[in-house]
Amino acid sequence: MGLFKKNKVVLALGGGSARGLANLGVLKVFEKQFGRGHLPFHMMVGTSIGSLIGAAYCLGIPISELEDMAVDFNWPTIADPGLYTTGLIKGDKLERIIGRIIGGRGFEDMKIPFALTTTDIETGEELIHDSGDLVKLIRASCSWPGVFTAVEIDGKLLVDGGVRNSIPTKAAYALGGTFVVAVNPGFAVRDQKIRNVLEVIVQFIQIMGEELNTYQASEADIAIKPELKDIDQFGFDKASVIVRQGELAAEAMMPKIKRKMLFLR
Repeated sequence: MGLFKKNKVVLALGGGSARGLANLGVLKVFEKQFGRGHLPFHMMVGTSIGSLIGAAYCLGIPISELEDMAVDFNWPTIADPGLYTTGLIKGDKLERIIGRIIGGRGFEDMKIPFALTTTDIETGEELIHDSGDLVKLIRASCSWPGVFTAVEIDGKLLVDGGVRNSIPTKAAYALGGTFVVAVNPGFAVRDQKIRNVLEVIVQFIQIMGEELNTYQASEADIAIKPELKDIDQFGFDKASVIVRQGELAAEAMMPKIKRKMLFLR
């Protein structure tokens, strides 16, 4: 890290619910290649599930523990459905799970500097956080608007950072990054026969999300995109496959990453 005298290298972890578990596979490969204490990043920034994975990793939680948690992650575990003012899922169960993973620690306990993104649903403002209540901010960053309830913090109603930053490349540069490596979990746009309004809505989200991801990934110096095919945001039952695809994508890009890193020294 001391060799990157004129550069600030940032790893941007994209969202995508279950697909975002690919971030774990990417981190596994970087750890194998460089060693946990010698990752070639000055900081990380995460959106949505990327905020949870990034925060946990930067706090020093071992990859193996995070993988075990990922396998146990599923919608029945995190969903407390109802009819609330700003969403259909209250989000308290999600917050408790985040709290157990984070374990009472905060931004000040990070081994690697870390930030996350949220969106103010009332103004559309994109926000970057590197201080504050870490658990509540991760919950907000993971809260799909209209699905999970918005989280009120400092008078703002905050929702998923992925609304504006599905891959937080712009946030990485705003934090002073001069070289950004981004993880693009992508969306599951299917070639399918539409049969009902729910499928219309889901397909609309996939198409719009993939377009945003493509643009934001193109803004990074290097983008890692796992091959997840038709695995969608609800595919937590395929966690091990998703993590493995993250590994394969990172391994394929590693020669290019190492070559680029040489020019930053």
